[in-house]
Amino acid sequence: MLSSEWIKLSSLRANKTILALTVGIDVFASWAVARFVTDEVLTVSEVFIYPTFLTAVLAAVAGILLFSSEAQHGTLATALTAQPARWVIAASKTMTATAVGLVLGATGMAAGFVGAVVGGLDMGDTSTMATTALWALLFTTLTAMIGLAVGMIVRHGAGAISGLLVWWLVVENLILQFAPAKAARFLPFDAGYHLLGIGSDFDTPELIAAALTRPQYAVIFGGYATIALGVGTLLLYRRDTN
Repeated sequence: MLSSEWIKLSSLRANKTILALTVGIDVFASWAVARFVTDEVLTVSEVFIYPTFLTAVLAAVAGILLFSSEAQHGTLATALTAQPARWVIAASKTMTATAVGLVLGATGMAAGFVGAVVGGLDMGDTSTMATTALWALLFTTLTAMIGLAVGMIVRHGAGAISGLLVWWLVVENLILQFAPAKAARFLPFDAGYHLLGIGSDFDTPELIAAALTRPQYAVIFGGYATIALGVGTLLLYRRDTN
């Protein structure tokens, strides 16, 4: 099944576009930060991680398409005929989503590094870059897995993508402004973003005071990914192939 997933992944034109966008957007974003942010001293070791948020958005979209593209184009029925054990389908797609998140995360950080260097920044303290990169890879990987789960639940690419992005970019930011800080810190994508160790414009003094540690945020975000994949797998069993 993994070889089949790889063939489908590599043959889908949207995935090649997402990879190209990851490189182009992240190079430009880090270069723009290096060139135009002048109110603070920045270094390559800091800026290379900045575009990872954008990479995570693309990883979520790629994760959604792993399932929704098959469901919409009728090839899911063929896959289930070849492999009736639906847990195998779910497991192979989860592993594929994991690989997608890792590849996009690593590619995005490499592109961010190049953009920061081209932008003329000094290297800075590189001692924490490896640790930061590992947390960022966890962020992009879990985001791709959540994207897969949303695709399994919704089954419609455009609906899944728009719904996920509206929640992530609009609803969560509104909740952050009005919900109690101790409750808001459990929002899924806000928890994921905090894995990067980068401050957010939406962080109020109350949110900063109530902040958790990176491992705690990892447990929260990983928990959401696990639950979402569980729901998606359950629906895969209960629904018709079409």
